[in-house]
Amino acid sequence: MEQNTFQQKNNSPIGVGSSQGRGAVFQTPSQTVGPYFAYGLSPEQYLYDFKQLAGNQMVNPIDEKEVIVITGKVFDGEGVVIPDAMIEVWHNDGEKQLFGRFGTGTDAQNRFIFHTVKPTSVNGQAPFLSIIVFMRGQLIHSYTRLYFADEAELNANDEVLNVAPEERRSTLIAAKTANGYHFDIWMQGENETVFFDI
Repeated sequence: MEQNTFQQKNNSPIGVGSSQGRGAVFQTPSQTVGPYFAYGLSPEQYLYDFKQLAGNQMVNPIDEKEVIVITGKVFDGEGVVIPDAMIEVWHNDGEKQLFGRFGTGTDAQNRFIFHTVKPTSVNGQAPFLSIIVFMRGQLIHSYTRLYFADEAELNANDEVLNVAPEERRSTLIAAKTANGYHFDIWMQGENETVFFDI
């Protein structure tokens, strides 16, 4: 591990292997997911004692009658769940503009969970949510979309969804559940999710 250090208020360095920081491992700017990532975007995932500014409840259930729950996990190329990814969900169908953020390490099962409403169709295209994935090892985040399994007719004619090879379109479609949808994200491997070059 690198011997990276940061400065305390008294100007003495603390880091891995230092006398004052013995036994401790500190986050440094050289890590792609922190400390700014952790502290500013998903502090609860890293056990900071304050709430993040944007959370996973994208709508107030008191105000919205048909709230859906979207759950899923992020997997690496070997099928191992990634416990510290951060997911952003963007919803803009012309009627509502919503945003949510959630760290998979916040949940005991390393899931992402969002409470939102289903988008409406725009210009005859299938309703979708824009998904952005942030995780360690990535210098640039990954963009994908979430479509809905119960919109088969609109999905079949959606211009963007049909850009993806037919055999891989299922990686963009969330399965219907009792109270919402389930959508796993695979970063690599045989089941790799379709990502978009934006």
